[in-house]
Amino acid sequence: MDLILEKKSVIQILEEIAVLLDLAGENPFKSRAYSNAARVLETTGESLEELIRSGQLGETKGIGKALEEKILTLAVTGTLEYYEKLRGQFPPTLFDLLKIPNLGPKKVKTLYSTLGIQSLDELEKACQARIIRALSGFGEKTEQRILEGIERVRTYAARVLLPAAEAAAQPLFESVSSHPATLRASLCGSLRRRRETIKDIDLLASSREPGELIEAFTGLPQVKTITGQGSTKASVVLENGIASDLRVVADDEFPFALNYFTGSKEHNTLMRSRARTFGYRLNEYALTRENGEILSCQNEEAIYWALELDYIPPELREGLHEIGWAMNRAVPSLIEYEDLKGTLHCHTRASDGEASLEEMAAAAGALGYQYLGIGDHSKAAFYANGLDEKRLAQQWEEIDRYNRQGGPVKILKGSEVDILRDGELDFAEEILLECDFAVGSVHSQFALNEAEMTQRLICAIESPGITFLGHMTGRLLLQREPYPVDVAKVIDATARNGKWIEINSNPWRLDLDWRACLEARDKGVLFCINPDAHNTAGLADNRYGIDVARKAGLGREAIANTRELNDFCQLLKKTRPG
Repeated sequence: MDLILEKKSVIQILEEIAVLLDLAGENPFKSRAYSNAARVLETTGESLEELIRSGQLGETKGIGKALEEKILTLAVTGTLEYYEKLRGQFPPTLFDLLKIPNLGPKKVKTLYSTLGIQSLDELEKACQARIIRALSGFGEKTEQRILEGIERVRTYAARVLLPAAEAAAQPLFESVSSHPATLRASLCGSLRRRRETIKDIDLLASSREPGELIEAFTGLPQVKTITGQGSTKASVVLENGIASDLRVVADDEFPFALNYFTGSKEHNTLMRSRARTFGYRLNEYALTRENGEILSCQNEEAIYWALELDYIPPELREGLHEIGWAMNRAVPSLIEYEDLKGTLHCHTRASDGEASLEEMAAAAGALGYQYLGIGDHSKAAFYANGLDEKRLAQQWEEIDRYNRQGGPVKILKGSEVDILRDGELDFAEEILLECDFAVGSVHSQFALNEAEMTQRLICAIESPGITFLGHMTGRLLLQREPYPVDVAKVIDATARNGKWIEINSNPWRLDLDWRACLEARDKGVLFCINPDAHNTAGLADNRYGIDVARKAGLGREAIANTRELNDFCQLLKKTRPG
């Protein structure tokens, strides 16, 4: 059976129906049924196609006959009349209000039914006029938090995650670079510096016929709107809503323009200051002596050499330590993706993953990995079908059987164990010490103050059975801010206890942030780059973890999982007592 919608899309619609029912003031049990069905689909190991083909969909606990029919209709046709009618009851802009933290369907319904508020702009004006605080259940503090939330939503809306920008930029770059009029071309800006979120896509090209390139660029099928067009620059908005610029320069200007438009602004300021110490003037067109003589530079490397600096990779150009490193011939030799020999913190169908243990291992082997660490959720993560002690033991038996058969990788036994509110762990210490590794993660009770959350994490990292903390700050990029925590204190505790720091490669997380990793690199702590993969495709996300490591100035020696299997296992043992 061919499905129009995949399981992920169906889950998203079920969750949206639950919200719509709450907004409509329907019986809470009705909306809860849709929420439960979404959660059931999310935690079941089988694909939606398998559930339908086997007839198990309607027999799945939490999915009755009526819901089964709606899910089937959605999956097969891609639409559902019931869903469309619900959506039609509310203005589309009302859903923007639900993006504000802690502003759930009930409060949005109050705002809509009481004040007629249906957009962020209207809500902002009502807050500024101090109208919201007068509503029952709101108050002055809530009003202020709403204003802060509106600002955050707008900031998030103006940016996209690195993979989305990368996917949008690649066809643009290929079109520009392959054009007959192009001499050289490159991506620039924050995308070239591999920032975690991107505002727009900057492209640069050199050509003797800039007009031809500009016309070709604005005529690309991805372009929705032309917002500006001149003889050497064009600005457009793509069909996916991302803005993009193309600048075209003469070929002898290309290295200087590439350096300038790659940025960052802070790095450019430091470079201009460095140039002045030699009596030079540096801008996006040239490097010039005081007498007006232009220094010829064929590439970016030559610009740095002319200023008596080692070449600085784009990822490091953030106006922090890079100029000092380059002056002292101390620019770090950065890790490459090919340096990784394996990875940890991956999930299977045993909890909330979408692939079997064997499928994950095969995918890891295809990436050239020697080892793969499976760390499914623990029992406190009931929403993710977390494993209790019995199921964990059964999984270990399955891993032992796999390893005896000699598959493409060695599977390491692990657990992503929940850190409870008081810092205690969801499994007993003796169980964690039987693992090859254990990830301690916070998945609930985020609303602690900084001192409480910091102590919670330090308590976990001091546990003998924990190898590293998973996604240390809990952030979800463009969705959720980090919980309040003194990261420096947690890093100090990590170093003091001989534990590792995870660089979580999931593009929504990229946690620990590169700025904090940059500070941690001098503490002598080992890092481990892990994808937090919930399916086979997720294993490839480690390339984004590599970006984080490179931005933090980390070389292969600082990353534990650049080691061969035997050496890596010896390092793992050092995180444990004795």
